[in-house]
Amino acid sequence: MSSIAQHLQQVQTRIQSACQAAGRDPASVRLLAVSKTFDASAVRQAHAAGQSAFGENYIQEGVDKILALQDLALEWHCIGPIQSNKTRLVAEHFDWVHSIDRIKTAERLSAQRPAGLPDLQVCIQVNLDGGSNKSGVAPDQTLALANAVAALPRLRLRGIMSIPEPGDEAATRWVHAQAHALWCSLQQAGLVMDTLSMGMTADLELAVAQGSTMVRVGTAIFGQR
Repeated sequence: MSSIAQHLQQVQTRIQSACQAAGRDPASVRLLAVSKTFDASAVRQAHAAGQSAFGENYIQEGVDKILALQDLALEWHCIGPIQSNKTRLVAEHFDWVHSIDRIKTAERLSAQRPAGLPDLQVCIQVNLDGGSNKSGVAPDQTLALANAVAALPRLRLRGIMSIPEPGDEAATRWVHAQAHALWCSLQQAGLVMDTLSMGMTADLELAVAQGSTMVRVGTAIFGQR
């Protein structure tokens, strides 16, 4: 068994244990393997071990891997910031986007999604703790943006994504709890959502305890960057 396969197994065990502790079905939490900075051969090893969904922060790097691995049935998620001049690449190559924080970005993705592809699955990125070094819409602006995105053709709104600022366990737990509360309030407002994208290598247990449905794990699978 390769080290990547072993690491994947360990992460799946962590998810199962976290779900058991939270009284949740392990099937309710998807694992997104974050393969940024690792080459196509690492993705191929992870796929051989049963992983099919991969996240990329850097768009051109992600597209290069998508093209190199077209022989595999993979699901590709863009989880990094999207500049206006990169929306076409995202629309043409990725299956999911987690990082929409402006209507302009969503409109460009909608207009540029090729007719022959399924709708692009999208999440709104929310900045819950006011971190100045990351993207994300403010919580009080999320409903308006989500409604606008949900009305666009060729996009399917799936949920929200959050990234806590580095901090102690209590601060991280607070961000995850706020994200879950916001997600529930959006559903109560009439938006159909099934995805709460939060939790990474260091905090996946806290995220699962607060209701995450998709954890984005890179280091614990592929190693240090």
